[in-house]
Amino acid sequence: MKSLLTVLLFTSFTFGLKAQTSLVKLVTSKGDITLMLYDQTPKHRDAFLRNIKKGVFNGAQFNRVIKAFVSQAGELDDPILEREKLHPEIPLVRIPAEINPLLFHKKGALGMGRNDNPEKSSYINQIYLVQGKKQTDAQLDAIEQKKGLKFSQVQREVYKSIGGTPHLDNDYTVFGEVIAGMDVAEAINNVATSSTDLPVETISFKAIILSAKDSRKILKKNRSVN
Repeated sequence: MKSLLTVLLFTSFTFGLKAQTSLVKLVTSKGDITLMLYDQTPKHRDAFLRNIKKGVFNGAQFNRVIKAFVSQAGELDDPILEREKLHPEIPLVRIPAEINPLLFHKKGALGMGRNDNPEKSSYINQIYLVQGKKQTDAQLDAIEQKKGLKFSQVQREVYKSIGGTPHLDNDYTVFGEVIAGMDVAEAINNVATSSTDLPVETISFKAIILSAKDSRKILKKNRSVN
């Protein structure tokens, strides 16, 4: 656990993410997960924080869990799209894409879900945590060729050492990462699920915005560990 966290933090700090200002704790039925939100994706960061303040994620559930891929939480696609279909007079609410090549789908990444729209804009209330799996150079080469991407050496090392879902890069906005409680995130990703990827046991959570004081303490502690 400690070695994984060190790699995650090293990667973030390598990309100049030391001064992130917002930390969120997911208090789940499996334990706590602490998330660091990226200031480089302000629209997604602020939308997530607004929804937490509104109570959108009070009693929310991880409702689509795919082992070695992602654990998705919040509202599912079908209810969102059905509601929008029934009320075409209401303008669609999406978060404009903030895809940054330096913010990628490593294990522990926090992303925002979306439907298949050409702008790659995100839903406002659907998040996912990346689990993924370790990649080989050959697999990364194939993804580069298929998607027209170019993974940096650091990205390659991260994908090969701790894993992730590199085929999602450049298609979904990554706006944060797990900095504590990765063991809890792994436990959630390993629960038994139905044929529709719904966990057999209810995995509920509440999202809490940590105070600036608590955030500074946690970041300072993690840097000292790193």
